[in-house]
Amino acid sequence: MKKGNDWRYRISNKEAIMGTVLAILNFVWWYAFAYGLGGRPVKEYTYILGFPAWFFYSCIVGFIFFTILVFIMVKFFFKEVPFDSDDNDGEGDSR
Repeated sequence: MKKGNDWRYRISNKEAIMGTVLAILNFVWWYAFAYGLGGRPVKEYTYILGFPAWFFYSCIVGFIFFTILVFIMVKFFFKEVPFDSDDNDGEGDSR
């Protein structure tokens, strides 16, 4: 079976792009909060639950938010794809 004709490649490419976009968004979120709020002198920091605000938003809230987004993506957008070939050429086990 050729790579271009297999429907599983389209699905896996779409899911790979979605995962890459999510990873880039995670980095942008982290960078924006870490260097946006953390770029001030330490005396000007605000604290949330004992953590500097930049750390709380970039690392704690960001982790929770993107974990939920990954769960939503996997649950609703990713599809179950069989790994075995569609061709029945007599090879392999037949269950």
